[in-house]
Amino acid sequence: MECPKCHFDNPDDSKFCKECGTQVISSEKIFPSHTKTLETPTEELTRGTTFANRYEIIEELGKGGMGKVYRVEDKKIKEEVALKLIKPEIASDKKTIERFSNELKMARKIAHRNVGRMYHLSDHEDTHYITMEYVPGQDLKGLIRQSGQLAIGTTIKIAKQVSEGLAEAHRLGVIHRDLKPSNIMIDREGNARIMDFGIARSLKSKGLTGAGVMVGTPEYMSPEQAEAKEVDRQSDIYSLGVILYEMVTGQLPFEGDTPLSIAMKQKGEMPRDPRELNPQLPEDLSRLILKCMEKEREKRFQKAEELLAELDQIEKGLPSTERELPKRKPITSKEITVTFSMRKLFLPALALIAVAVIAIVIWQLLLQRDIPPIPTDKPSLAIMYFKNETGEEGLDHWRSALSQWLITDLSQSKHIHVLPVDKVFSLFR
Repeated sequence: MECPKCHFDNPDDSKFCKECGTQVISSEKIFPSHTKTLETPTEELTRGTTFANRYEIIEELGKGGMGKVYRVEDKKIKEEVALKLIKPEIASDKKTIERFSNELKMARKIAHRNVGRMYHLSDHEDTHYITMEYVPGQDLKGLIRQSGQLAIGTTIKIAKQVSEGLAEAHRLGVIHRDLKPSNIMIDREGNARIMDFGIARSLKSKGLTGAGVMVGTPEYMSPEQAEAKEVDRQSDIYSLGVILYEMVTGQLPFEGDTPLSIAMKQKGEMPRDPRELNPQLPEDLSRLILKCMEKEREKRFQKAEELLAELDQIEKGLPSTERELPKRKPITSKEITVTFSMRKLFLPALALIAVAVIAIVIWQLLLQRDIPPIPTDKPSLAIMYFKNETGEEGLDHWRSALSQWLITDLSQSKHIHVLPVDKVFSLFR
């Protein structure tokens, strides 16, 4: 039986994909008396075609429980977005669509660098769809599958970013309810984005044996979700604890043959100490993970901010070689976070120093020309654009970014005057 998400070929009697854990057995087989499936499938979209007279299909990104997701170009705004087609058997329920609409209104209020933006819910020729921010990169599930146990520094970095995103969502009263690695995108700079806020709550559920659709994914579901109790921010924190467990061990804390058996383990079985699976794991990080996964929500971190503060303390105790490079203050409204190895940093740093020295020499020569002096009693400095001598095209964007960072930082000094780039160019005319 082929997995609808990763297309792994599973045995015919499989209920979950052996590769990625996605449910592969139809809900009709699990809950035949409660599930109704429409016979008409959602239209297949191919590269180059246009959907709803607006979205040009670039590629299919994947398949999930709700339907297929495509990378498209919104021809109206000339930007790439993600387009999620909702399965007919879900979209046919008017109350579900109403809940989608209400939840998306709440989710759209979240504007945070670690949360993927939700845009619109609409329909075209009886096909309902959602548009959301397209994040180039790979999901965290793929990264775990590729790497096995993630480095401690990388784990903490991702956990901090997810915690920051959750803190903002919770502040606005939005609970995710289905936090899992496949809902966390890692962009090309290595930064985490939480996706699909507002979707899980919209799905009908009366518990594990109700309408056949569970609010949450069994492997990452909190004990209270397993009992169909009220869900709050501590439920998201529990799910993040499970994700952290998987990141540092490469394994899920609870597995089983059916959704019910897994959910019951979440409710009543204690997880193994992650240090038994990864002896290199710091003891305080292990304690943090197990605290997130406490069965009683009162014993967990009560706020994402508390979890974030604890992660900060653990990170400070790591050897410097294991830490991720710190983020710089953004120079635009969009925060720019860059991480790369020290090997890649070394050559650009040398180039930076060399060009800065050349810039000073050029400026001194320019001062000898018949140009009116700048009215200041401080030494003046010109910062020129940099040249990428590393041979790596991926570092080209540093040519202007480095000069802008230098200008921004040096301009804060009371002891020197930094000449704007446009002024420097005017001197050569």
